[in-house]
Amino acid sequence: MIAAQQLTKRFGTVVATDNVTFSIDAGQVVGFIGSNGAGKTTTMRMLSGFLPASSGRAVVAGFDVFDDPMSVRHRVGYLPETPPLYPELTIGEYLNFVAQVRAVPSGQRMRRIGSVMEMVGLVGWERRILGELSKGYRQRVGLAQAVIHDPEVLLLDEPTSGLDPRQVVGIRKFIRNLAETRTVVLSTHILSEVESLCSRVVMIDGGKIVADDTMDGVRNGAGDGLRYRVELSGSDPTAVPVEVGELGQVTRVVPHPEVEEYVVLDVYSSTDPRPAIAELAQNQGWKLRTMMMVQPTLEEAFLAIAGGKR
Repeated sequence: MIAAQQLTKRFGTVVATDNVTFSIDAGQVVGFIGSNGAGKTTTMRMLSGFLPASSGRAVVAGFDVFDDPMSVRHRVGYLPETPPLYPELTIGEYLNFVAQVRAVPSGQRMRRIGSVMEMVGLVGWERRILGELSKGYRQRVGLAQAVIHDPEVLLLDEPTSGLDPRQVVGIRKFIRNLAETRTVVLSTHILSEVESLCSRVVMIDGGKIVADDTMDGVRNGAGDGLRYRVELSGSDPTAVPVEVGELGQVTRVVPHPEVEEYVVLDVYSSTDPRPAIAELAQNQGWKLRTMMMVQPTLEEAFLAIAGGKR
């Protein structure tokens, strides 16, 4: 559904994106993540046809973005970080205008506008002036204009930026419903948003793709390997982390402050170390309290991967 091949964008001497390459299948919901200035928005603008690339190629819904941009625009809904609203129009006037621009047939236009307004929670707001709306409702209108022509692909750039917690919940629910029948690319630096909505992550840092995997794959591929929380006690607490760290598959041991009589360790390992730790504990006469795998957060994975690629 989406294929980007070596997309590069230069602004003078500044390289905003550098040979960005990835592909997204139909029906996927993908989080496009990175820090501010990483190249997320530039990539989204190129995929939507809003911004030409300096070099490279992009195909969306079977059409080349740069050779046939109009065919792409008919099939893509794009929500920029700041929705393109005309403050003097009412919501109804604006959506009618967008529907005309998007070539929604005149006989279906009013029905489609009503349906989209219901989807985004704007029923009864047709006469409200856009310039008088709060940030949250402007964002709803922005989402409405992105889906008014029932596109196959949605490109959403920071869709919950600046919203309060209640508004964020509503917008995420709306996006989740849209994703049931569309391919969605969600660009954001809010990692909790990606965790709640996406099954796959494309991570960009400094204009380059540094990770592209499932959510679990990105989490587990970060840092020093798999992480396990181990709680045990021994006659010499200071020797426990040293001896655990000497096990063959263990790459790193991070001691935590003692809890009562137990030693708490984060054990990083290339393979599951629990059988070896249990055997060591038995041989040394230690008492085991807990051994469990701890999955890294997406934030930890991002810091490990993006930080390590700089």
